[in-house]
Amino acid sequence: MSSNQPQREPNSSSNLDEIRATRLEKVEQLKKIGLIPYAYQWKSSHDAASLQDKYASLKNGEEVEVDVAIAGRIIARRVFGKLAFFSLQDESGTIQLYLDKKEIQAHMSELESAFNHLKKLTDTGDIIGVKGSIKRTEKGELSVKVKEYEILTKSLLPLPDKWHGLTDTEKRYRQRYVDLIVNPQVRQTFRRRAQITASIRRYLDNQGFIEIETPVLQSEAGGAEARPFITYHNTLEMDLYLRIATELHLKRLIVGGFEKVFEMGRIFRNEGVSTKHNPEFTSIELYQAYADYNDMMELTEAIITTAAEEVLGTLNITYQGEQIDLSTPWRRVTMNDIVKEKSGLDFEAFIDFETAKTEVKKQV
Repeated sequence: MSSNQPQREPNSSSNLDEIRATRLEKVEQLKKIGLIPYAYQWKSSHDAASLQDKYASLKNGEEVEVDVAIAGRIIARRVFGKLAFFSLQDESGTIQLYLDKKEIQAHMSELESAFNHLKKLTDTGDIIGVKGSIKRTEKGELSVKVKEYEILTKSLLPLPDKWHGLTDTEKRYRQRYVDLIVNPQVRQTFRRRAQITASIRRYLDNQGFIEIETPVLQSEAGGAEARPFITYHNTLEMDLYLRIATELHLKRLIVGGFEKVFEMGRIFRNEGVSTKHNPEFTSIELYQAYADYNDMMELTEAIITTAAEEVLGTLNITYQGEQIDLSTPWRRVTMNDIVKEKSGLDFEAFIDFETAKTEVKKQV
């Protein structure tokens, strides 16, 4: 059925089986007409962001006869009689597909009713590849004017409702792949994390540090105060522990003759769990011979400021609504002095623990 409204499907659990069955029928129909619903390969010439950038100056109604090929996921569909508009999303961003029946049939004459198949057998969530030219519609939307298309992956389940998105926190974390599809800011977080870790490794490498992988399975849980995960080695017939820190093995490397070592790797702690407290997480530990805490403070400043400049292009950042200036030198203060500044209590003046505890209770 043709409609000038965006295609949306019910997304409650009671409808998912029905939707999946319908889409499986479409998979079979695609096979019958000679279209592979799960293609092996596609060669793109551009991504959405590069097209948006390259043709940003194109005026409304203008067309450019260039050959472009792009692939991505259909995230919205508007279908009319002989015309359809799809929103295509790839890793870089989104772009509109302008689908004209006459144009598609002229270039895909070997497939009878190619345009109608595209209308009836595709859904939001499908991944398709298209070839065509570039135009900006009269309404100002940069578009790929499609001449040919190929179904690359037929989706069997719908995307989260367009208007409500994926808002359940637990579901977002359990179905991270869906969260990535519908929330561009989450994809950006993944990219920035990768850029930050690459920046840290690059900086330490330039400073002469060597990254060495240390064992994840260890005979004892050391280097931190934390409850470990325990597993069993069948051949050795003994318990082993997933590491709770990389510290001990890195220190042994210093003993062995390395002067600058670090490791960025996964740590496992069998403790509480929440969206802010993961039982497995990434840590970085580094050790340098002949250096003291002043050298470590300078190195910490350099690592963080370098990463900020390389990833964000600025040392002035916003975090949880607060403006933070990372410009060096940073203020250096002892734990005792900062507690004294905030509470008025000088813990160096207390002669024993009980006295300190009594004074703290007076402040609460």
